[in-house]
Amino acid sequence: MSQSHRGKFSVVTGASSGIGLELAKCCARDGMDLLIAADEPAIEEAAETLRSLGAGSVTAVEADLSSEAGADKLIAAVEGRAIEHLIANAGRGLGDSFLNQAWADARLVVDTNIIGTIYLIHELARRMVEAGSGRILITGSIAGFMPGSYQAVYNGTKAFLDSFSYALREEIKESGVIVTCLMPGATDTEFFERADMMDTKVATDKKMDAGEVARQGYEAMLGGEGQVITGWKNKIQAAMSHVLPAEQIAKQHTKMAEPGTGQPPRRSS
Repeated sequence: MSQSHRGKFSVVTGASSGIGLELAKCCARDGMDLLIAADEPAIEEAAETLRSLGAGSVTAVEADLSSEAGADKLIAAVEGRAIEHLIANAGRGLGDSFLNQAWADARLVVDTNIIGTIYLIHELARRMVEAGSGRILITGSIAGFMPGSYQAVYNGTKAFLDSFSYALREEIKESGVIVTCLMPGATDTEFFERADMMDTKVATDKKMDAGEVARQGYEAMLGGEGQVITGWKNKIQAAMSHVLPAEQIAKQHTKMAEPGTGQPPRRSS
């Protein structure tokens, strides 16, 4: 446990499972006070887990962060406390071709990943800048480097967040608040099931451990790095996306994300 972080206050969104819960666990192990949020009752179970890991106080808020009303519910729970870490991790995926997606589902991805995220940051980062210190970690993705055929809306939202994080980092660099972008690749979470992508290659391939992704992101945030791409395979994939033509990247993405590309589980003999 890091004594330097004990008692400091961290806000973590999308913390009921996956990378968000693992990021909150990193904070808990350092003895921080936590305000965690997600749009499902499982956030209360997450709070119990975090308390058992040594967190200080843990407050759980069930709120739909795709809406300003949901974000306002979380903001109200801050109650004027000085925020040491704002970890904006809440996000939503969606598979299939864009024209096959229900508009309400596609809109929810945009509202959650972009609108809700930047509204929350707009409100809370101002307080952090006024206080003159703190760290902001935004969960982007290497998906933001790629034209995401069969994940077109999702990849587009991550492209926005990847770009937004660096722009905000530059704008407030003299304030004492430092912005870091966590850019994972495919990670072993419930993401693909929730995005209805379990019949795709990317969902059935081996993925990176969520705890390791969170650890790298957490350490990068504390170290003040601009970004962290987790895992060497993801670093290679990100590098290739800057070299290959966009049309070729889109074709490669189809091979990973098009419905029906997944390999069925092997039967044991």
